[in-house]
Amino acid sequence: MASLQQTLLRQISRANRRFGLLEDGDKIMVAISGGKDSWAMLHLLREYRRMVPFSFTWVAVNLDQGHPGFPVEVLREYLEREGHEHRIVHVDTYSVVKREVPAGKAYCSLCSRLRRGILYDVAVELGCTKIALGHHRDDLIETLLLNQLYAGQLKAMAPRLRSDDGRNTIIRPLILCEERDVAAYAIEQGFPVVPCDLCGSQDNLRRAHVRQLLVQLEANNPDVRRSLLAAAGNVKPSHLLDARLQGEGDDDGEAAGAGDGALLSPQMLVRA
Repeated sequence: MASLQQTLLRQISRANRRFGLLEDGDKIMVAISGGKDSWAMLHLLREYRRMVPFSFTWVAVNLDQGHPGFPVEVLREYLEREGHEHRIVHVDTYSVVKREVPAGKAYCSLCSRLRRGILYDVAVELGCTKIALGHHRDDLIETLLLNQLYAGQLKAMAPRLRSDDGRNTIIRPLILCEERDVAAYAIEQGFPVVPCDLCGSQDNLRRAHVRQLLVQLEANNPDVRRSLLAAAGNVKPSHLLDARLQGEGDDDGEAAGAGDGALLSPQMLVRA
């Protein structure tokens, strides 16, 4: 039976082959929040580098956003002990978010925009060719549903994306990895996980509702997450309502059946 690390490395390799995430000569800025996902990504990228026939380097970057009690020294000590090139950036976005977001509203949107802008600047300053974020398969699926249910958009997370200002390329090496595997790997490896206490204590977040919905759907269809992941890579623009994408279809728009020649089935995605 494959170990967790082997499973995760195989999924990273699959994502890299399909989406061209890592290339010879890359200098990757690995964004480290202190959570399980970013720690796992950093550790796995080092292991993946030992597997591939090309060279890339990385620098771990943590943005200390001024959260009261945030144990930045825990991160620094671990990064130094593991021998990772790293940088800790101190910018107080915590006060901005607390001041600007009305009581009872989620902080995540503004917090992430501020964090993203700062990290983009740091990546340019460090001469990094790409920024690696620790989003996994379940983040993609939840975002796909969030955008449909609450934003009226058919959009998820790109495994590789050029930033709006054209200065940075964002990659998500864990995009095919299951959250439960990443969580188990973090425990297995003993990473110093630091939870976000800014938004983590807020109730009734929309993402939490979507997670509950997925659990309910899985009760009837255990493969629902696998199907949603496959759907994100099996788009038929001619059967959507965006007039900019309309073209000639290959059927009458009925639900897919056994003989419809799907571009990418859930089973194919897992085996690819």
